[in-house]
Amino acid sequence: MSDSNREGYQQREKRFLDAIALKEPDRVPILEPGTNTFPYHYCGYSMAEILYDLEKAKSAIKKYHIDFDIDSGHTIGAAQEGQGPILEKSKSSVYYWAGMPEGYIDANSIHQFIEFPLLEDDEVGLLLTDRTGALLNKILPRHSRILAPFAQLNADSLMYPGPGINALAIACAQPEFKAMFAELAELGEMVMEYGRQAGMLAAEIEELGYPLMSAGMSLVSFDSYSDFIRGTMGAGYDLYDNPAAVKSYLDEHVRIARGAIRGGAVPNRLLFIPMHKAMDGFMSDEHYAEFYWPYLLSLVETALDVGMVPYVYTEGPYYSRLKFLRQLPPGCVVHFEGVDMATAKKELGDIACLSGNFPAHMLYYATKEQVAEEVKKLLDICMPGGGYIFDFDGGLYNYSPENVEACYETVKEYGKY
Repeated sequence: MSDSNREGYQQREKRFLDAIALKEPDRVPILEPGTNTFPYHYCGYSMAEILYDLEKAKSAIKKYHIDFDIDSGHTIGAAQEGQGPILEKSKSSVYYWAGMPEGYIDANSIHQFIEFPLLEDDEVGLLLTDRTGALLNKILPRHSRILAPFAQLNADSLMYPGPGINALAIACAQPEFKAMFAELAELGEMVMEYGRQAGMLAAEIEELGYPLMSAGMSLVSFDSYSDFIRGTMGAGYDLYDNPAAVKSYLDEHVRIARGAIRGGAVPNRLLFIPMHKAMDGFMSDEHYAEFYWPYLLSLVETALDVGMVPYVYTEGPYYSRLKFLRQLPPGCVVHFEGVDMATAKKELGDIACLSGNFPAHMLYYATKEQVAEEVKKLLDICMPGGGYIFDFDGGLYNYSPENVEACYETVKEYGKY
């Protein structure tokens, strides 16, 4: 790293760490959105191209950093860059992506998650009586067609070491299992190579002087249950019909998630905690207090214990939950999408660094002057006293480059302390 890049790296990193510590940095830092397709559109590529051409994705990300000179680094992964072949090989039932052979979505779309229950209504009780069987015979085969043979595996036969080994060996000798393991081995090689490429790009971006401030993601347990096990409707019904089964899943999930946070900790970096199913009106305060908040808080406390910065990413309106967020321990960043920032600043500004809430859709239709004025309005509310990181209310997509530049430049000039 050159001396000038090292100086820039240290300045940008300090800018974030000061804001997180509720201090006034030299200016408001700009955080790169996690889901970001803008660099590729800016360079003239469709997402269908980017999903199948990793080199185009890498060159576009580097050009974006150099041209727009933002504060945080960004690497591949969040927008599934270059993962088209991996997604095809995985035979996933829950993802659609630009450029996929079936052509389900637009060539410039971000990837789409297809939610449906992997456990049916009459199978939820298996989470209490036979979680291994539920995972092997129901959840995994329905999630990925590669794993279809697991639907026929007798999980009970594995309980006894001697006969269990023989039963498993007989199953693995069947042609469909041999084919499954061969495909999984090929997929594993592809995933490992992708991880190597992502790591190399991350090192290049940091070499340019841009610290990658985000380091990992952890899903709140109820969101995992709703997203991957039962779907939105089923999860809502289960709060009333199967609360014991829900709690059983949540308790096990948070135990595993906390272990993953400890194992992958990167000090002074953000742990992204997206909150998919917790906005106002989704569930009652009573259900939120029982099924959501304790598990979110557990992730937050674990991240802080290992020196990471919990990036609590609320989605949608969140007014009724502010009284819960008020209980967060110091050291968090809280992102808002649909909350008045003056209210958020009043309620949380003394305990948490705030982020987000710039209406990114303005970058599509507004004038540069309107964008600049909106940035100034947001900074007038959020920057006094420190503790604010500029970010959008969501991802950064196929917007006007001139408006994106006007947005960033206004933060850089008007956001000085």
